[in-house]
Amino acid sequence: MKRIAIIGSGHLGQQIAYHIHHDSSDKVVAFFDEFQPLNTIIDQIPVIGGNQDVITKYQQNEFDVILIAIGYKHLDAKKELFQNLEGKVPFHTFIHSSCYRDQSASIGQGSVIYPGCVIDQNVTIEDNVLMNISCTVAHDTVIGKHSFLSPSVAIAGFVNVKEQCIIGINSTIIDNITMTAKTQIGGGGVVIKDIDEPGLYVGNPVKFIR
Repeated sequence: MKRIAIIGSGHLGQQIAYHIHHDSSDKVVAFFDEFQPLNTIIDQIPVIGGNQDVITKYQQNEFDVILIAIGYKHLDAKKELFQNLEGKVPFHTFIHSSCYRDQSASIGQGSVIYPGCVIDQNVTIEDNVLMNISCTVAHDTVIGKHSFLSPSVAIAGFVNVKEQCIIGINSTIIDNITMTAKTQIGGGGVVIKDIDEPGLYVGNPVKFIR
């Protein structure tokens, strides 16, 4: 059994803890949260400090591995935290047992894969990525670091999603697409050509909004 700590005790952190507890023998033993008082109990899990306390608490053997549960509105902070902890505190990788993951696929440290996802042949999910329920990533596709895939995203083969991208619920990306870093696709968006400029894109097909 691994003792897991989660940075972020909000709804996302609570969801991740729920799935870990109901789908593995591991245990979430602590939250870290800048916005909750020390020793607050959330779903029977204590808040034992803020972000600045993670390394010290690890050195004190309070937990074994860490996950970052920061939502899509704060991906810069999620990236910064990951970089600050990398090499100092080991990251957990959680893949729900209901997922299909081809044996050739690679999933990076700190990533969280929710129930019902499909990860096909030669797919690379890089570090610190979150894939929400029922996402499909087809063969030879790369999902860049610190990205966030909302529920039921469908990504075809040979797609390259760069880091810190947000793919909205029920979005579709056709094959052979490259998407630059810090791109956001609104819910239900359909991507049919490369995206070279960061920003928010919505519609079918998607168009740049801002």
